[in-house]
Amino acid sequence: MDGRFVSPGPSGAPTRGRIDVLPTGRNFYSVDPRVIPTQTAWRCGQALAEELIERYRADHGEFPKTTALVIWGTSNMRTGGDDIAQALALWGCEPVWEPVSGRVVDFEILPLSVLGRPRVDVVLRVSGMFRDSFGDVMRLLSTVPKRLAELDEPEKMNPVRAAWLADQESLKASGASAENAQRLAELRVFSSGPGAYGTGLLPLIDAGNWETRGDLTEVFLKWGSHAYDSDGTSSEEINLLRQRLSSVEIVHQNQDNREHDILDSDDYFQFQGGLQAAITEIKGSAPATYHGDSSNPEKIKIRTLKEEFNRVFRSRVLNPKWIEAMREHGYKGAFEMAATVDYLFGYDATCDIVADYQYEEVANKLLLDPEQQKFFREHNPLALKDASQRLLEANEREMWENADPETLEALESAILEIQGEVE
Repeated sequence: MDGRFVSPGPSGAPTRGRIDVLPTGRNFYSVDPRVIPTQTAWRCGQALAEELIERYRADHGEFPKTTALVIWGTSNMRTGGDDIAQALALWGCEPVWEPVSGRVVDFEILPLSVLGRPRVDVVLRVSGMFRDSFGDVMRLLSTVPKRLAELDEPEKMNPVRAAWLADQESLKASGASAENAQRLAELRVFSSGPGAYGTGLLPLIDAGNWETRGDLTEVFLKWGSHAYDSDGTSSEEINLLRQRLSSVEIVHQNQDNREHDILDSDDYFQFQGGLQAAITEIKGSAPATYHGDSSNPEKIKIRTLKEEFNRVFRSRVLNPKWIEAMREHGYKGAFEMAATVDYLFGYDATCDIVADYQYEEVANKLLLDPEQQKFFREHNPLALKDASQRLLEANEREMWENADPETLEALESAILEIQGEVE
């Protein structure tokens, strides 16, 4: 604000020990994309992969065969590539670093005898920012399945090869040439098309312009169906993405710090929730959806999405300390409360994850509490109106099925009073 030069600083999360990023507020520089994943991130990514496999085995009694991972640009800039490392570890590979520069120059495929378990077939939904920022990593991730598919390993131990062989036959039967069938059968990295970003779900849900999960699925597939090859080229392959998702057993996304949570950003329900909605619609049954917590890299935790949702709901959304802190920020605090209601609604629309009692508690404690009503009306009455309308929409769509009639009436009254005041 003084109009003087402020030196840029490194990026990262202070809560993960990156004290060197303080003070915040500066322009920041990121990482050399050629060193992704770093050796530190490799250790964290290995732990994430092992914990995910063990949690799935504990829940389902067998090794997972297929996993869909969400990969974002900013989180991998902060961590040095935890998510990339996890994908490589699930595949049964490890990076090869150039000794002096630390740059990743190749990857090594671990023999099954060393790996000690079946490989996992990994499908990646990467963000537009990651696609633009990490071209070398995109090519690396696209190359791995090609090499794995050609290994002379039992199909039971190498689901990448099993899918590659089956997909080629299916594609050739549908009219594809042998060469094109082989190319398509190798693709595992999907994102939005060049120059496009996001999943398309936010504007759809914001406008209420959807009826069923099938509508959400079609938009999610359309926006994320560009398959990226190892030479950097891409093509729109909606049917291929649909086929890939039809066999996915696990949806997984990591969170590398505790400076935010799944209910204070729309991106979580758009990517993680969008994947679950699409897979559920395509398969007719929901995948196992997990949330990785690497905020303390020494104590990796894998929770189900429902466990993570309940944890955030209790520890933040209904936490009196958070509510009081938001009230100190006036208009913006009211906006953040309303945004939390929006993101909660988005997760329920995609994942059917919010219980009726949770809607009831949000309505009564966040919106209808007398002190909250006074706060909203003084600082941002439209935020109260929008959040109340969102909860009523949840009831109309039968997402909030057994709502208390008195609660619904109170929400409707709040909306009418605010509309009257505004007019």
